[in-house]
Amino acid sequence: MEKDISNNLIVLTGPTAVGKTELSIELAKKVNGEIISADSIQVYKGFDVGSAKITKEEMQGICHHLIDVLEPTESFNIALFKDMAKAAVKDIQSRGKLPIITGGTGFYIQSLIYDIDFTENEDDGYRATLEKLLQEKGPMYIHNMLRDIDPKSADLIHYNNSKRVIRALEYYHQTGEQISTHNERESSKTSPYNFAYFVLNCPRDILYERIDKRVDIMVNQGLVEEVRALVNDFNLTSDMVSMQGLGYKEILQYLKGEITLDEAIYIIKRDTRHFAKRQLTWFKREKDVIWVDKNIHTTTDKQLDFITNVLKEKEIIAK
Repeated sequence: MEKDISNNLIVLTGPTAVGKTELSIELAKKVNGEIISADSIQVYKGFDVGSAKITKEEMQGICHHLIDVLEPTESFNIALFKDMAKAAVKDIQSRGKLPIITGGTGFYIQSLIYDIDFTENEDDGYRATLEKLLQEKGPMYIHNMLRDIDPKSADLIHYNNSKRVIRALEYYHQTGEQISTHNERESSKTSPYNFAYFVLNCPRDILYERIDKRVDIMVNQGLVEEVRALVNDFNLTSDMVSMQGLGYKEILQYLKGEITLDEAIYIIKRDTRHFAKRQLTWFKREKDVIWVDKNIHTTTDKQLDFITNVLKEKEIIAK
C-alpha cells in the first residue's frame, strides 16, 4: 500500500496516568486537530470515573470521537475500533483538520496506523470449548495453553485478558499459525498514513505515584457508586466486555462481597502499575515511535515545541 503524504495523522500515547489528556488538548488547539480516543472503556456511556474519562469542560471545545458511543451491554473489540476510527479519521480530514489518536491501548493504535487485517474465520465451536475451559479452570489455565503454542503472544497478553487469549488460541486452531506471527506480518506493512507516533513518558517512580493518586481520586469521586449504578441499571455481569476494565471488575468483586474495599483498591493500584509497565514494553517494541520524555521536556510548552518541530519535519503541519 502506497503512503499518501496528504493523509496526515498524529498519535499521542503513553502509559496510563502519564498526562496524555492535557497534552492532547493543547496539541489539538495548536495544530487545528480533533481527537480520536483509543480506549476500550471510554467508548462506553456511563463509564466515567473509573476510566478517567475527559469531561466536557476539560475538552475546551476540542471535538472528541469514540467516547460515549456504546451502551454498557454492547461488545467492543479491535476490529470494531479500527472501523470506527478509520471513519472518524476520514470525517476529520474531510473538514480540513488533523486527526490525533490519543489513548493507551497500543494494539488499537497499531491496528489503525498499519491497517491490520482482522478478518474472522468461521467459528467451528472451538471458541465455546475455550470459554467452557475458562469457566471451569480459570484464566491462568487457558493462558498456559497459549504459552505452549505461542509464547510471544502469552508474553504480550495478560492472563486476565481472556478475550484476547481465547482469540489467539482460536486463531492458531483455525489457521495453524501463531497470531503473533500474523500480527508481526501485518504490522510490517507500509502505513497508509503519513503519521508521527509520540509516546509521552516520565520516570517510573513518578508514574506509579500518579497512578496511586489517580485511583484514590477515583474512589473519592464515586467509583463504587458508579459501578453499583451501572450493575443495577444495566444488569451487568463480570463476563461482559465493558466490565473488563481496570477498576470496574475489582469494585464489582467488592460489591459481590468477594473482597473488601481496601483489597479492591490495593488490587486496582497494583494491577494498574503492572498495566503501565506492559504498555511501556509494548511501545518500546513498536517501530516509528518518538519518545517525549517529561524529564527532558519538563513543561507542556516544551513538549509542544518538540512535537510541533517533528510534525514540521514530517510535513504533517506547515513549517
